[in-house]
Amino acid sequence: MGESNANMFKAIDTDRRGTTFEEVVSQLREMIHKGELRPGDRLPPERDLAKLLGVSRPTLRAGISSLAAVGVLQPRRGAGTFVVEAEGPPALDSNALRLMASLQRFTPAEMFEARRSLEMAIASLAAERATGEQMAEMSEEITGMFASLDEPEQFLVHDMRFHQTVAAASGNRILTALMNMVATILFEVRRKTVNRARDLKESAEMHRAIYRAIRDRNPEAARVAMRDHLILAQKAQEEEEELDR
Repeated sequence: MGESNANMFKAIDTDRRGTTFEEVVSQLREMIHKGELRPGDRLPPERDLAKLLGVSRPTLRAGISSLAAVGVLQPRRGAGTFVVEAEGPPALDSNALRLMASLQRFTPAEMFEARRSLEMAIASLAAERATGEQMAEMSEEITGMFASLDEPEQFLVHDMRFHQTVAAASGNRILTALMNMVATILFEVRRKTVNRARDLKESAEMHRAIYRAIRDRNPEAARVAMRDHLILAQKAQEEEEELDR
């Protein structure tokens, strides 16, 4: 575990690309891909990193939250933000799928259908294989969801972490990697609209139903609960996008 070198970070070209959180995500991902940031490295403090990248602190926080939600970074209270140790499933780059989606004009419905197929299978396997520790992590993320009903972006982070934990509990690294690749794209889209969410409590309740089915070792109930939740999530995103028009 080491400290990252501040000289590695380059200011984002605001004239050419803008200062969206996606640019923060892109730069940090590229640095990790190139090996400039390694597993276990700690990022500079928020104030310093925002200055190095030439972005506002809220923009930086949004980028870090996005990478934390998909398991690339790990904020630790009182210690800082770290690059996650590469112990889990292989991290498939979503950029290839994002490009394909653009060229082939994949619809949101197709993306959700792919996610639903993957995560229903994952939930079923998790009900058979989840460890006590993984179930405790799921429960913790659900508690976080209920605690952030009035903070949609934070709710979404707990939501994504819950799904990642369920995926890890499936014990199938290929399914987990594929799910993360699809879910990352949908997560980035949802971040832009989630502040218009109407009923996060219902979503939290549906996550709890998934957790209970997994805890009860009921694969079929877990599949059904996951299906119902993702159908609701698709409907919610469509409604939020409609309000944005």
